[in-house]
Amino acid sequence: MAANEDVRQDLMTALDHALAGRWKDAHDIVQRHEDSPVACWLHAVLHKIEGDDDNARYWYAKTYMDYKRFPDPKVELSAIHLELTRKS
Repeated sequence: MAANEDVRQDLMTALDHALAGRWKDAHDIVQRHEDSPVACWLHAVLHKIEGDDDNARYWYAKTYMDYKRFPDPKVELSAIHLELTRKS
């Protein structure tokens, strides 16, 4: 499995954790991939869900996504899923 595929698989696992409400498990994974814009996006959403807006905005600044684009975190997690599957 190529390195990018490893990252994608890890982020899919993190996404599964996020959707299941296992925030810490998801957070632990995304922190390992801070050089990936998608990982930073997922990291931002996790902090948005947590209510840590300042930290969320920090992570959004490392992505191509805007903090206000998705008012509903579940819809945003679905968009991340589409992004991860689109690039496979």
